[in-house]
Amino acid sequence: MNGLTPLGVFHTAVSLVAVVAGLMAFFRDKEILLKTRLGKVYVIATLITCLTGFGIFAHGGFGKPHALGVITLLVLLLAAVAGYTRWLGRASPYVETVSYSATFLFHMIPGITETTTRLPLGAPLLPNAEAPELQAAAGVMFVLFLIGAALQVRRLRARQARQARPAGHPAPA
Repeated sequence: MNGLTPLGVFHTAVSLVAVVAGLMAFFRDKEILLKTRLGKVYVIATLITCLTGFGIFAHGGFGKPHALGVITLLVLLLAAVAGYTRWLGRASPYVETVSYSATFLFHMIPGITETTTRLPLGAPLLPNAEAPELQAAAGVMFVLFLIGAALQVRRLRARQARQARPAGHPAPA
């Protein structure tokens, strides 16, 4: 499969499971949460993707993809801590939600890079991972992440405001 090792094929397949689970969670729940079945599938597949990525050295030694894997693991840990403890106080649900969304962005960057530099077979869309088009695509994805995170924070604030209102009291006009 275009120079992929068996580990590379497995890594790619599991990452696709994570991306699909993440997309389904965004569409269904507007967020990725470890407390849901889709969230669990996403997080487990993301963990496996990160761990298998450490065994892939297609471009030499430890590189940017490996660093992104380390960052992804740290952000997953932060999200889990925020989701299962009150260590971050009132910020916990915000940190949890935005952190899981950030890990989805982290999937998209290498996904777009690998896809555009490998496909179509024999004549990839872009020559290499340093192509300016990829930097532009990463910028667009980052802006989309910021918009999505802002919408998620707004939704969480509204949810917390509803929960804080005493029963029978309407929302302020």
